[in-house]
Amino acid sequence: MKIALLKLSGKALEKFSTDGTWAGRINDLRKTYSGVIIVHGAGTTISDWSEKLECKVDFVNGQRVTTEAIMDVVAAVQAGLLNHKLIAYLETNGIESLGLSGIDRGLFIADYLNPELGFVGYPRAAGSPEWVYKLLQDGVVPVFSSVCRDADGNLMNVNADVFAERLAELLKAETVLFLSDVTGVKINGEVQTKMNEEIINSGITNGDITGGMIPKLESCIKLLNSGVNKIWIGSESAFSGDISDSYNNLFGTWIVNERA
Repeated sequence: MKIALLKLSGKALEKFSTDGTWAGRINDLRKTYSGVIIVHGAGTTISDWSEKLECKVDFVNGQRVTTEAIMDVVAAVQAGLLNHKLIAYLETNGIESLGLSGIDRGLFIADYLNPELGFVGYPRAAGSPEWVYKLLQDGVVPVFSSVCRDADGNLMNVNADVFAERLAELLKAETVLFLSDVTGVKINGEVQTKMNEEIINSGITNGDITGGMIPKLESCIKLLNSGVNKIWIGSESAFSGDISDSYNNLFGTWIVNERA
């Protein structure tokens, strides 16, 4: 089954659910792929709600410290409010969809990353994905928040990029599309149209690729090595071309399993 997984950042999610053109773009994906899956984060909305509820917002090495109170906010905002906003948008525009999380039907269990971070975990596959394939075969677009559980049933906060990576591996996705507020991967100030593992490793080693793009691209390499054919990184404004094997049809950066 040829699957495309579209991962929405918190900022992209806000535009997605308020822009009427997105339904057409999802339908364009469905013309090329036999199944489309959406994974989303929550961005600053969790911090905004935490502050309103007088829950302390704290980060360690860029990761949100997730107390029990903060985990309640994460689940309510990401798996509840934002997930349902997406479902409402898709259904209103004639796209049958279903709101899900990593908890559903035992798909994932999250292992704790660091005691300092509290209820923050790394997801490992725990259940069969056959029911997800069945949804795709029925023409449904599954919309996953990255909320998971631990082995004892506690809710767990999982990074949405990491969740998308693990879900793509589990489902053997053909293509993964990371939609955020960045126009693509830049080297010397210029967005790269096409990259491979060799170019990525060279860019990281010589300092052309820095900051938060390093773990994202390292994740892309893992995806390629797990069987994903191609990965795209770009902004919502760039996501306006035709999704096909002709990489020049979509602005942004393609990460591919071949010589660039």
